Parts: sequence; structure tokens; C-alpha cells
Amino acid sequence: MPHIVVEYSANLRGRIVPEDLIERVHQAALRTGVFPVGGTRTRAAERACYRIADGHPDNAFVHVVLRIAHGRDLATRRRVGEEVFGALCKYLEGIFERSPLGVSLEIQEIDPEVSWKKNNLHDHVRRREGAATETEA
Repeated sequence: MPHIVVEYSANLRGRIVPEDLIERVHQAALRTGVFPVGGTRTRAAERACYRIADGHPDNAFVHVVLRIAHGRDLATRRRVGEEVFGALCKYLEGIFERSPLGVSLEIQEIDPEVSWKKNNLHDHVRRREGAATETEA
């Protein structure tokens, strides 16, 4: 965990680089030290069908849903949210200054009673980190 989904309105196409946006959000989540590299998944979804505020075609949005494992205290969740939201806002700063844009982030806890996982990513990440350390030595 976490699973991070970045949704954005299609009218931002050409004004953002989705790969850069998810990289910024992904790295911000990792910088918190709360989430393991092998468990962090970040993806973007462009939304073509939307209506924002008064429906003006210039209105745009970026919304991030950060789904995390249940059990972290409120202070930790707030710290994570502030770090990721700060990185998101910094990336969108220029667009925000020039055009109507709604930016939002919410953290959702995943109920462990109804969540299934199968993941070998942690092992592969550790193996790659070990190989990188050996070649640097």
C-alpha cells in the first residue's frame, strides 16, 4: 500500500505530462517514509466525461485518491496527505495561476476484512536494490 489514483479532466491534456505528475505524487508518498517501495502503486486516469462548477469548458480538475492500509493514526495520515498534496499543488502551480482548476486529495483506509493481496514486488525491489549496491561498490 498505498494505491494512488490521480484523476484529471481531459482539458488538461497538453498542459500536464501524466507520467511526470504521477512520478511527483509517487515520490512524495515514498518520501514520507510511511510506505514501502514495493507496495506503492500510482496511476493516472484521464476523465473525458465530467462537468465542473458552471460547466465552462475551461474549468479543470485534478483529484487524488490515496488508499492506504487501515490502522495508521490521524497524525500520520495528515502528514502523508500534506506531503502528497503539497507536491501535487507545486506541480500544478502554473496551471492554477492561469486557469480555473480544482485540486483535491482524499485518503481512504482499506478495510482489511474485505481486501485480498498477492504481491512479490517487495522481493524483486530488494533484489534490484542489492544488485545496484553491489555494482556501486
